Amino acid sequence: MTPLASALAFLLLGVALGAEAQGSRKAPRVGIVASTSPATGRQTVDSFRRGLRELGYIEGQTIVIEERWAEGRLERFDALIGDLVKANVDVIVVGSVAGARAAKNLATTTPVVFVAVSDPIGSGVVSSLARPGGNITGTSLVIGEELPGKWVELAKDALPRLSSVATLGHTDHPMNPTFVKEMTVAARTLGLKLQVFEVRDVAGLDSALSMIAKATPSALIVTASPLFSVHRTKIADFALSRRLPTIGFVRELVDDGFLLSYGPSITDSYRRGAAYVDRILKGAKPADLPVEQPTQFELAINLRTARRLGLTIAPSLLLRADHVVE
Repeated sequence: MTPLASALAFLLLGVALGAEAQGSRKAPRVGIVASTSPATGRQTVDSFRRGLRELGYIEGQTIVIEERWAEGRLERFDALIGDLVKANVDVIVVGSVAGARAAKNLATTTPVVFVAVSDPIGSGVVSSLARPGGNITGTSLVIGEELPGKWVELAKDALPRLSSVATLGHTDHPMNPTFVKEMTVAARTLGLKLQVFEVRDVAGLDSALSMIAKATPSALIVTASPLFSVHRTKIADFALSRRLPTIGFVRELVDDGFLLSYGPSITDSYRRGAAYVDRILKGAKPADLPVEQPTQFELAINLRTARRLGLTIAPSLLLRADHVVE
Protein backbone atom coordinates (compact mmCIF):
# COMPACT_ATOMS: atom_id res chain seq x y z
CA MET A 1 0.00 0.00 0.00
CA THR A 2 1.35 3.40 -0.98
CA PRO A 3 1.91 6.09 1.67
CA LEU A 4 -0.98 8.08 0.19
CA ALA A 5 -3.32 5.11 0.33
CA SER A 6 -2.30 4.38 3.92
CA ALA A 7 -2.99 7.97 4.96
CA LEU A 8 -6.38 7.88 3.27
CA ALA A 9 -7.31 4.61 4.95
CA PHE A 10 -6.25 5.99 8.34
CA LEU A 11 -8.35 9.10 7.78
CA LEU A 12 -11.42 7.09 6.82
CA LEU A 13 -10.97 4.84 9.85
CA GLY A 14 -10.82 7.89 12.12
CA VAL A 15 -14.00 9.31 10.62
CA ALA A 16 -15.79 5.97 11.04
CA LEU A 17 -14.71 5.61 14.67
CA GLY A 18 -15.74 9.18 15.41
CA ALA A 19 -19.16 8.63 13.89
CA GLU A 20 -19.58 5.38 15.83
CA ALA A 21 -18.63 7.08 19.09
CA GLN A 22 -21.05 9.92 18.41
CA GLY A 23 -23.83 7.52 17.54
CA SER A 24 -23.31 5.50 20.70
CA ARG A 25 -23.25 8.54 22.98
CA LYS A 26 -26.37 8.42 25.13
CA ALA A 27 -28.75 11.36 25.13
CA PRO A 28 -29.11 13.04 28.55
CA ARG A 29 -32.15 11.99 30.57
CA VAL A 30 -34.33 14.52 32.33
CA GLY A 31 -36.93 13.45 34.87
CA ILE A 32 -39.85 15.82 35.40
CA VAL A 33 -42.27 15.57 38.33
CA ALA A 34 -45.39 17.67 37.76
CA SER A 35 -47.56 18.48 40.74
CA THR A 36 -50.88 17.95 38.96
CA SER A 37 -52.24 15.28 36.60
CA PRO A 38 -51.82 14.65 32.86
CA ALA A 39 -55.39 15.83 32.32
CA THR A 40 -54.88 19.20 34.04
CA GLY A 41 -51.15 19.78 33.69
CA ARG A 42 -50.30 18.62 30.19
CA GLN A 43 -49.90 22.15 28.84
CA THR A 44 -47.33 23.04 31.50
CA VAL A 45 -45.15 20.02 30.76
CA ASP A 46 -45.56 20.61 27.04
CA SER A 47 -44.39 24.18 27.64
CA PHE A 48 -41.19 22.76 29.16
CA ARG A 49 -40.77 20.60 26.07
CA ARG A 50 -41.28 23.65 23.87
CA GLY A 51 -38.56 25.46 25.77
CA LEU A 52 -36.16 22.60 25.07
CA ARG A 53 -37.06 22.58 21.38
CA GLU A 54 -36.39 26.31 21.20
CA LEU A 55 -32.90 25.54 22.52
CA GLY A 56 -32.30 22.98 19.79
CA TYR A 57 -33.07 19.71 21.60
CA ILE A 58 -34.88 16.89 19.82
CA GLU A 59 -36.76 14.59 22.15
CA GLY A 60 -35.83 10.96 21.68
CA GLN A 61 -32.60 11.88 19.88
CA THR A 62 -30.65 14.52 21.79
CA ILE A 63 -32.64 14.39 25.01
CA VAL A 64 -34.94 11.93 26.81
CA ILE A 65 -37.76 13.08 29.13
CA GLU A 66 -39.29 10.85 31.80
CA GLU A 67 -42.58 12.13 33.24
CA ARG A 68 -44.01 11.59 36.71
CA TRP A 69 -47.29 13.02 38.01
CA ALA A 70 -48.14 13.72 41.66
CA GLU A 71 -51.87 14.01 40.83
CA GLY A 72 -52.27 16.87 43.32
CA ARG A 73 -51.20 14.63 46.22
CA LEU A 74 -48.20 16.27 47.84
CA GLU A 75 -47.29 13.11 49.75
CA ARG A 76 -46.44 11.39 46.44
CA PHE A 77 -43.42 13.58 45.72
CA ASP A 78 -41.01 11.56 47.87
CA ALA A 79 -41.69 8.30 46.04
CA LEU A 80 -41.69 9.88 42.56
CA ILE A 81 -38.44 11.76 43.10
CA GLY A 82 -36.86 8.73 44.75
CA ASP A 83 -37.74 6.72 41.65
CA LEU A 84 -35.96 9.21 39.39
CA VAL A 85 -32.91 9.27 41.65
CA LYS A 86 -32.68 5.46 41.42
CA ALA A 87 -33.07 5.72 37.64
CA ASN A 88 -29.95 7.91 37.65
CA VAL A 89 -31.37 10.70 35.49
CA ASP A 90 -29.07 13.62 34.69
CA VAL A 91 -31.40 16.39 35.92
CA ILE A 92 -34.66 16.42 37.88
CA VAL A 93 -37.28 19.09 37.15
CA VAL A 94 -39.98 19.45 39.78
CA GLY A 95 -43.03 21.67 40.30
CA SER A 96 -44.48 23.30 43.44
CA VAL A 97 -43.03 24.13 46.85
CA ALA A 98 -43.68 20.64 48.20
CA GLY A 99 -41.94 19.07 45.22
CA ALA A 100 -38.92 21.35 45.54
CA ARG A 101 -38.60 20.54 49.24
CA ALA A 102 -38.79 16.82 48.57
CA ALA A 103 -36.18 17.07 45.81
CA LYS A 104 -33.86 19.09 48.03
CA ASN A 105 -34.03 16.37 50.70
CA LEU A 106 -33.86 13.31 48.45
CA ALA A 107 -31.90 14.25 45.31
CA THR A 108 -28.75 15.31 47.14
CA THR A 109 -26.38 14.51 44.26
CA THR A 110 -28.64 14.98 41.23
CA PRO A 111 -29.02 18.54 39.86
CA VAL A 112 -32.53 19.85 40.51
CA VAL A 113 -34.46 22.57 38.67
CA PHE A 114 -37.66 23.68 40.39
CA VAL A 115 -40.43 25.46 38.49
CA ALA A 116 -43.52 27.36 39.61
CA VAL A 117 -42.43 27.58 43.25
CA SER A 118 -44.01 30.23 45.46
CA ASP A 119 -41.48 32.13 47.59
CA PRO A 120 -38.49 29.72 47.45
CA ILE A 121 -36.71 31.63 50.22
CA GLY A 122 -39.62 31.81 52.64
CA SER A 123 -40.47 28.16 52.04
CA GLY A 124 -36.90 27.07 52.78
CA VAL A 125 -35.99 25.76 49.34
CA VAL A 126 -33.04 28.14 48.88
CA SER A 127 -31.32 30.62 51.17
CA SER A 128 -30.52 33.16 48.46
CA LEU A 129 -31.95 34.04 45.06
CA ALA A 130 -28.64 35.24 43.68
CA ARG A 131 -26.65 32.19 44.83
CA PRO A 132 -29.05 29.39 45.74
CA GLY A 133 -26.24 27.01 46.77
CA GLY A 134 -26.37 23.22 46.87
CA ASN A 135 -27.66 21.39 43.82
CA ILE A 136 -30.98 23.19 43.34
CA THR A 137 -32.18 26.30 41.49
CA GLY A 138 -35.02 27.30 39.20
CA THR A 139 -37.93 29.66 38.59
CA SER A 140 -40.23 31.12 41.22
CA LEU A 141 -43.86 32.10 40.88
CA VAL A 142 -43.99 34.92 43.39
CA ILE A 143 -41.57 36.52 45.79
CA GLY A 144 -42.93 38.05 48.97
CA GLU A 145 -46.40 38.06 50.42
CA GLU A 146 -48.35 40.47 48.20
CA LEU A 147 -50.27 38.06 45.96
CA PRO A 148 -52.93 36.74 48.40
CA GLY A 149 -53.94 40.30 49.25
CA LYS A 150 -54.31 41.00 45.53
CA TRP A 151 -56.85 38.19 45.26
CA VAL A 152 -59.01 39.86 47.89
CA GLU A 153 -58.61 43.28 46.25
CA LEU A 154 -59.53 41.81 42.88
CA ALA A 155 -62.70 40.28 44.34
CA LYS A 156 -63.70 43.69 45.69
CA ASP A 157 -62.91 45.43 42.39
CA ALA A 158 -65.05 42.96 40.45
CA LEU A 159 -67.85 42.91 43.02
CA PRO A 160 -68.17 46.40 44.55
CA ARG A 161 -71.00 45.31 46.87
CA LEU A 162 -68.97 42.39 48.20
CA SER A 163 -69.38 41.93 51.97
CA SER A 164 -68.16 38.40 52.69
CA VAL A 165 -65.72 36.07 51.01
CA ALA A 166 -64.79 32.43 51.60
CA THR A 167 -61.41 30.95 50.83
CA LEU A 168 -60.24 27.41 50.23
CA GLY A 169 -56.87 26.58 51.76
CA HIS A 170 -54.84 23.38 51.49
CA THR A 171 -53.49 22.56 54.96
CA ASP A 172 -50.60 20.46 53.61
CA HIS A 173 -49.37 23.22 51.30
CA PRO A 174 -46.28 24.88 52.82
CA MET A 175 -47.48 28.36 51.84
CA ASN A 176 -51.01 27.97 53.22
CA PRO A 177 -50.36 29.87 56.49
CA THR A 178 -48.96 32.82 54.53
CA PHE A 179 -51.90 32.81 52.12
CA VAL A 180 -54.43 32.85 54.95
CA LYS A 181 -52.57 35.50 56.94
CA GLU A 182 -52.26 37.92 54.04
CA MET A 183 -55.86 37.45 52.91
CA THR A 184 -57.04 38.07 56.47
CA VAL A 185 -55.14 41.37 56.58
CA ALA A 186 -56.48 42.45 53.17
CA ALA A 187 -60.07 41.52 54.07
CA ARG A 188 -59.86 43.51 57.30
CA THR A 189 -58.51 46.53 55.43
CA LEU A 190 -61.36 46.37 52.91
CA GLY A 191 -64.01 45.77 55.56
CA LEU A 192 -64.83 42.26 54.38
CA LYS A 193 -65.76 39.17 56.38
CA LEU A 194 -63.36 36.32 55.53
CA GLN A 195 -64.28 32.69 56.17
CA VAL A 196 -61.47 30.15 55.84
CA PHE A 197 -62.20 26.55 54.86
CA GLU A 198 -59.10 24.37 55.00
CA VAL A 199 -58.87 20.91 53.46
CA ARG A 200 -56.24 18.17 53.34
CA ASP A 201 -57.50 15.83 50.61
CA VAL A 202 -60.30 15.22 48.10
CA ALA A 203 -62.72 14.01 50.78
CA GLY A 204 -62.01 17.17 52.73
CA LEU A 205 -62.64 19.24 49.61
CA ASP A 206 -66.11 17.76 49.20
CA SER A 207 -66.87 18.48 52.84
CA ALA A 208 -65.56 22.04 52.57
CA LEU A 209 -67.68 22.77 49.51
CA SER A 210 -70.75 21.58 51.39
CA MET A 211 -69.92 23.92 54.28
CA ILE A 212 -69.33 26.82 51.90
CA ALA A 213 -72.76 26.23 50.37
CA LYS A 214 -74.31 26.58 53.83
CA ALA A 215 -72.23 29.64 54.69
CA THR A 216 -73.46 31.48 51.55
CA PRO A 217 -70.49 33.83 51.05
CA SER A 218 -70.55 36.46 48.29
CA ALA A 219 -67.39 35.11 46.57
CA LEU A 220 -64.88 32.26 46.80
CA ILE A 221 -61.09 32.63 46.61
CA VAL A 222 -59.21 29.42 45.81
CA THR A 223 -55.58 29.56 46.96
CA ALA A 224 -52.63 28.16 45.04
CA SER A 225 -52.34 24.38 45.42
CA PRO A 226 -51.88 21.38 43.11
CA LEU A 227 -54.87 19.77 44.83
CA PHE A 228 -57.16 22.57 43.71
CA SER A 229 -55.62 22.64 40.23
CA VAL A 230 -56.40 18.96 39.72
CA HIS A 231 -59.99 19.42 40.93
CA ARG A 232 -60.61 22.84 39.42
CA THR A 233 -63.53 21.65 37.26
CA LYS A 234 -65.29 20.26 40.34
CA ILE A 235 -64.82 23.58 42.14
CA ALA A 236 -65.92 25.64 39.13
CA ASP A 237 -69.05 23.54 38.60
CA PHE A 238 -69.93 23.81 42.29
CA ALA A 239 -69.52 27.58 42.25
CA LEU A 240 -71.60 28.02 39.11
CA SER A 241 -74.37 25.88 40.55
CA ARG A 242 -74.41 28.18 43.60
CA ARG A 243 -74.03 31.38 41.54
CA LEU A 244 -70.82 32.00 43.44
CA PRO A 245 -68.06 34.10 41.80
CA THR A 246 -64.65 32.42 42.03
CA ILE A 247 -61.19 33.98 42.10
CA GLY A 248 -58.11 31.83 41.45
CA PHE A 249 -54.36 32.03 41.01
CA VAL A 250 -53.68 31.07 37.38
CA ARG A 251 -55.46 31.65 34.07
CA GLU A 252 -56.02 27.91 33.50
CA LEU A 253 -58.67 28.08 36.25
CA VAL A 254 -60.47 30.82 34.34
CA ASP A 255 -60.34 28.75 31.16
CA ASP A 256 -62.19 26.03 33.09
CA GLY A 257 -64.95 28.25 34.50
CA PHE A 258 -63.56 30.46 37.28
CA LEU A 259 -64.62 34.10 37.03
CA LEU A 260 -61.23 35.72 37.63
CA SER A 261 -57.60 34.91 38.28
CA TYR A 262 -54.45 36.85 39.01
CA GLY A 263 -50.89 35.62 39.24
CA PRO A 264 -47.76 34.75 37.31
CA SER A 265 -47.87 32.20 34.50
CA ILE A 266 -47.14 28.61 35.55
CA THR A 267 -46.86 27.62 31.89
CA ASP A 268 -44.18 30.23 31.29
CA SER A 269 -42.37 29.16 34.46
CA TYR A 270 -42.07 25.62 33.05
CA ARG A 271 -40.86 26.93 29.68
CA ARG A 272 -38.17 29.03 31.34
CA GLY A 273 -37.10 26.01 33.36
CA ALA A 274 -35.79 24.46 30.15
CA ALA A 275 -33.02 27.07 29.99
CA TYR A 276 -31.75 25.94 33.40
CA VAL A 277 -31.67 22.32 32.26
CA ASP A 278 -29.74 23.35 29.15
CA ARG A 279 -27.10 25.22 31.14
CA ILE A 280 -26.71 22.38 33.66
CA LEU A 281 -26.31 19.79 30.92
CA LYS A 282 -23.58 22.00 29.46
CA GLY A 283 -21.68 22.01 32.75
CA ALA A 284 -23.12 24.81 34.88
CA LYS A 285 -23.68 24.16 38.59
CA PRO A 286 -27.14 24.86 40.04
CA ALA A 287 -25.52 26.66 42.97
CA ASP A 288 -24.22 29.31 40.56
CA LEU A 289 -27.48 29.88 38.65
CA PRO A 290 -29.65 32.62 40.22
CA VAL A 291 -33.31 31.88 40.85
CA GLU A 292 -35.44 33.67 38.27
CA GLN A 293 -38.35 35.73 39.53
CA PRO A 294 -41.56 36.37 37.58
CA THR A 295 -41.65 39.61 35.62
CA GLN A 296 -45.25 39.53 34.42
CA PHE A 297 -48.53 38.88 36.23
CA GLU A 298 -51.68 37.94 34.34
CA LEU A 299 -55.22 39.05 35.04
CA ALA A 300 -57.72 36.70 33.39
CA ILE A 301 -61.50 37.16 33.20
CA ASN A 302 -64.18 34.74 32.02
CA LEU A 303 -67.06 36.79 30.57
CA ARG A 304 -69.01 33.61 29.80
CA THR A 305 -69.00 32.81 33.52
CA ALA A 306 -69.91 36.41 34.34
CA ARG A 307 -72.99 36.17 32.13
CA ARG A 308 -74.04 32.90 33.75
CA LEU A 309 -73.72 34.57 37.15
CA GLY A 310 -75.65 37.63 36.01
CA LEU A 311 -72.64 39.89 36.59
CA THR A 312 -71.33 42.85 34.64
CA ILE A 313 -67.58 43.31 34.74
CA ALA A 314 -66.55 46.96 34.88
CA PRO A 315 -64.89 48.26 31.69
CA SER A 316 -61.97 49.53 33.77
CA LEU A 317 -61.28 45.99 34.98
CA LEU A 318 -61.61 44.54 31.49
CA LEU A 319 -59.04 47.02 30.21
CA ARG A 320 -56.57 45.65 32.76
CA ALA A 321 -57.12 42.04 31.68
CA ASP A 322 -54.40 40.11 29.84
CA HIS A 323 -56.70 37.21 28.93
CA VAL A 324 -60.46 37.26 28.40
CA VAL A 325 -62.68 34.24 27.78
CA GLU A 326 -65.61 35.36 25.63
